[in-house]
Amino acid sequence: MLEQIHDILDFSSFNFHPSLQESIDLAGYKKPTPIQEKAIPIILEGRDLIACAQTGTGKTAAFLLPVLNKLLQEDHKDSEVHALIMVPTRELAVQISSHLDGLTYFSSISSIAVYGGGDGGSFVREKQALSNGVDIVVATPGKLISHLNMGYVKMKELKYLILDEADRMLDMGFHDDIMRIISHLPEKRQTLLFSATMPPKILQLSKTILKDPGEISIALSKPPETIKQSAYVVYDTQKMGVIQHVLAEQPYTSVLIFCSKKQTVKQLTAQLQKKGYKAKDIHSDLDQTQREDVLLEFASKRLPILVATDILSRGIDIDQIELVINYDVPPDGEDYVHRIGRTARAETKGTAITLINPDDQFKFQRIEKLIGKTVEKAALPASLGEGPVYGQREKKEGSKKSFSSQPKGKKPSAAPIANDRKPATVASIGPRPKIAIIKKGTENNLPLSE
Repeated sequence: MLEQIHDILDFSSFNFHPSLQESIDLAGYKKPTPIQEKAIPIILEGRDLIACAQTGTGKTAAFLLPVLNKLLQEDHKDSEVHALIMVPTRELAVQISSHLDGLTYFSSISSIAVYGGGDGGSFVREKQALSNGVDIVVATPGKLISHLNMGYVKMKELKYLILDEADRMLDMGFHDDIMRIISHLPEKRQTLLFSATMPPKILQLSKTILKDPGEISIALSKPPETIKQSAYVVYDTQKMGVIQHVLAEQPYTSVLIFCSKKQTVKQLTAQLQKKGYKAKDIHSDLDQTQREDVLLEFASKRLPILVATDILSRGIDIDQIELVINYDVPPDGEDYVHRIGRTARAETKGTAITLINPDDQFKFQRIEKLIGKTVEKAALPASLGEGPVYGQREKKEGSKKSFSSQPKGKKPSAAPIANDRKPATVASIGPRPKIAIIKKGTENNLPLSE
């Protein structure tokens, strides 16, 4: 039934509380995304929910809007926590907190983000909110447990538990922490589980913590069609040359480059800076303040190139990232979907380019099988020499067959771009915005983004 009315449904159809509807109207948003359209009625009915949807589909608003609406319509004690949103990373906690700031602008709903890496002042603010009462807590599991251990967290009246990016939390080893936190919560509550993938461990968790849940699955493991995907088959020595070639073709204002290892992130950032590009990196070695400063620079378009580990592959909602480059092939297909999903958000278009060395070819073939698509392999610039042949194996002496590790013809150049060649012009514009907050409506009526 929901699928049949999708073309005519808008946010006013949900009959939200006037103050919440006012925030939505101010943002200029009209039409919900499929995950919002399907999840919101189930949550408003009071049912538990397990929802699977890819990144960039509007999952955050899908649970924030109905939970906020219920809090606005219910009587509750000010001295308690009423809703808990658990997330895997600090960045996602900040992200959701920013969404809440916009959605609660015309109401008295209070919220706080609880995560590690802050200073003593942030801990004091968290303690005060958790002991005096706050409507919504957005927290990483480890940091919340540190507060629970001290005995002052007021959770006896909690009505709503939301697990966002649940698969990621389990991948990071938070299962025991999640169950420990749940042991402090009332058994009578509404529980919502949102995940980008649905592996067996998520299904098992859902059976443990959900009661007769509604189930939703939206476009599992498929990148949005608005992302133009391509790849270069290269040797490692050719990767920097390809990046320079790509950046010289078009003056991108917002480029996100993913590397699987933080050491590679540091080395690539140094190389880019040496060649004259305005680039910075973000990884787990930076403290929270440094990471937030870099993200704000990138979000405001004052930093055109950001190099990151997979810490940013999920839960970062920065609009208008034009280009995502996979410096190396991610470990599995789900990581690939999440990485390239950082572009083409909120129904915009974007470009994703992957650099495939001989050792990564088998991994990328598995990714193509998962997404059901053969990604175009672009020709290398002539100045870089020949690259490997995709899918062609050579028999190495004294070993089993493997992908060729050396070109048969011209050797690749380690410095393919002349030193006097200027790097691509990358614009730097705009004030310092929040990483993510509801923006005033645009002509396209973009959906409330994840």
